Amino acid sequence: MTTRRIARGLLYEDFDEGREFNHHWGRTFTEHDAVWYSNMTMQYNPLYFNTRYARQLGYQGTLIHPLFVFTTALGLSVEDLTEAGGPFLGVDDLVFHRPVYAGDTIISRSTVISRRPSQSHPGWGIVEWHTSAVNQDNEPVLEYRRRNLSRMRGAPSQTSKE
Repeated sequence: MTTRRIARGLLYEDFDEGREFNHHWGRTFTEHDAVWYSNMTMQYNPLYFNTRYARQLGYQGTLIHPLFVFTTALGLSVEDLTEAGGPFLGVDDLVFHRPVYAGDTIISRSTVISRRPSQSHPGWGIVEWHTSAVNQDNEPVLEYRRRNLSRMRGAPSQTSKE
């Protein structure tokens, strides 16, 4: 029996500055998501699981935890930006514009800000994107910049240490 590997994802050369990506998967958050995330992360702030408490503070209801919203927005971009692999180098300028509630759907968009060859990792380049997420009413939810190493065409897929 043989298997065939199918390469997926974009490489360094595919990320021209200014290129835009409308990430096609959206994500609708549920009340269950808010409670589940609070329990899984031991986040016991009642804003995320107590509707009465959240409303007393002026919110429409329980909030979806902002870090869950952020990681979801980032996850929506993976298929287009980093599916081919490469180490994650960080996030800067993360801004949350408005709360997300159960029933809200977010959609992410990214633009290539810059790219340059890596000086310390031959065959790899550093790509930076600006990503934003909007809700179902096209209102801004969050935005950030992130960087990844991205493999160049023709570079070995793995490095061996002997």
